Amino acid sequence: MSDNVKREFRPMIFLVKVLVSTFAVLITSYLLGGVTVEDFVTAIVVAFVLAVLNALLKPVLVILTIPVTIMSLGLFLLVINAFIIQLTGVIVRGFHVDSFWWALLFGIILSVVTWVLELPARSGPPRGGQYR
Repeated sequence: MSDNVKREFRPMIFLVKVLVSTFAVLITSYLLGGVTVEDFVTAIVVAFVLAVLNALLKPVLVILTIPVTIMSLGLFLLVINAFIIQLTGVIVRGFHVDSFWWALLFGIILSVVTWVLELPARSGPPRGGQYR
């Protein structure tokens, strides 16, 4: 497949990613004292809201803050992630983030945990679809 193939929405892949993100939210909130998630259903809602905000709001914020992002060598993107996590805490009942710093740490650890949880899916069959 070429890199310029049109991306299409695949509901099953989206649902699997939300489920992986749900477990990542639960694991990360367990590791951090400043972030609380009430239950599994709340974690599902948090994962879904984060996905929607990252898809709709994050690109706008990134474009609006290009100069600051360049001056900070990209570190301002962590601030944008923390803002989106805090906004999710305002939107979702049962998800609470104590401060900006907890949101920043939550975002960093959430990214690492999600990456680790997605590793088995990435080490699947080669691009040709057949094992050698």
